[in-house]
Amino acid sequence: MNAVFGRGLRTLSLLTAALLVGAFALVFFYAPNDADQGFIQKIFYLHVPLAIVALGGFVAGGVYGIRYLRTGDRLHDLRSYVAIHLSLILAVGALVTGSIWARGSWGVWWTWDEPTLVSFLIVFLLYACYQPLRFSIEDPERQARYAAVFSVIAGAFVPLNFMAVRMAQAYVHPRVLSTTGGSMPGSMRLTFAVAVLAMALLFVTLWKYELASKSATFRLRALKRRLAGDEELWTTRRSAAPTL
Repeated sequence: MNAVFGRGLRTLSLLTAALLVGAFALVFFYAPNDADQGFIQKIFYLHVPLAIVALGGFVAGGVYGIRYLRTGDRLHDLRSYVAIHLSLILAVGALVTGSIWARGSWGVWWTWDEPTLVSFLIVFLLYACYQPLRFSIEDPERQARYAAVFSVIAGAFVPLNFMAVRMAQAYVHPRVLSTTGGSMPGSMRLTFAVAVLAMALLFVTLWKYELASKSATFRLRALKRRLAGDEELWTTRRSAAPTL
């Protein structure tokens, strides 16, 4: 398993690092300051990609949950767990950067009148229950099955976050995913696209690294159990051998 998850990691890591550097270069040296918000608006290029990739990771966790329920393959359960685990971390980053942006733009750290913030918070709190639920179950098979069911059900709520933005009458966030690109000029749209791609590649890279690490840990534990079993068997046979 480790060889499968670790394949191409070096190339992917170099590409991710180059794209992240390029994205930050575009943010600070190419994209213009916002006419209304000024320099503080540049946190948009970090906050929104974090949120988009986090939501995408939650959906991916649900997809792998479905695949586990259909096949019973524990690799799909591991993929689902790692995707949700990393998405929670990115979601925390999205909430923190969103609060900083809100403070700089609106003068408050949080506002309950903005549907984007509230719906994202609801999704985050929902998935925050994933790990406590998972690790409260000791039996590995039941743990994986219940976690998969949770990931599938919770994944159905993720599109509601996007729908809340599209259907809200009053909104503050720019509609960057419209066919016309919203109100952003071309330089901002390009910078935003590169930033989203860089964040997505970072997610995939970290996902593969954690999968490789966990699979190596599982193999090491299995090897230790096997060695312990062989040692116990050898000791038993030695004690049962007749003495001369």
